[in-house]
Amino acid sequence: MKSFPQSIAVAALLAGFVTVAVPPLHAEETGDQGFVKIFDGKSLNNWKLAEENQTAWHVEDGMLVCDGERCHVFYDGPLQPMKDFHFRCEVKTTPGSNAGIYFHTKYQATGWPKYGYECQVNVSHKDPKKTSSLYAVENVADPGVKDNEWYTQEIIVKGNHIELKVNGKTMVDYTEPAGKDAFSKDFERRLNEGTIALQAHDPQSKVYFRNLEVKPL
Repeated sequence: MKSFPQSIAVAALLAGFVTVAVPPLHAEETGDQGFVKIFDGKSLNNWKLAEENQTAWHVEDGMLVCDGERCHVFYDGPLQPMKDFHFRCEVKTTPGSNAGIYFHTKYQATGWPKYGYECQVNVSHKDPKKTSSLYAVENVADPGVKDNEWYTQEIIVKGNHIELKVNGKTMVDYTEPAGKDAFSKDFERRLNEGTIALQAHDPQSKVYFRNLEVKPL
């Protein structure tokens, strides 16, 4: 009779070891709350640069930094193509800078990406379409953030619905109409599936990105 409680204690102790061991492995693989890190903070592994002006992008102290002529860098890792997802990252602009975060896009060697939508990155650039605008579709005039300060940008796509958030506040809540036509011959601006791309806009635009994560939905 005395061995029965002892066996329970041993089993409980072993269960305790299993409970302690599993969560850290899970967290390392998937990130916080199911998010997967898509930038390692050290290199462009799983990213593919456009063929033009590749020196516009570099990795610095855990950040992706753009400060050159037009060039786009496309996520090329195992999570793409993405359809329904929740993307988030931290962004810091400098005065007068312009950049962008494309989604549902496709790799292009040159030019402005034709496919998908662009989430604007712009606090004080002359373009009136400011940060978290769904570019040329639903525009934001004042995102409530400042240059030289980090803010969190979120992009959530589910079905035909797009939500763009800055620091937890919804800036755009857009439902794409069924059968929507392409915006023009140069820009689709409609949902399908694809990848994430970051934009280097021009040499006067220096922008920092860090902690890029995606959660498939």
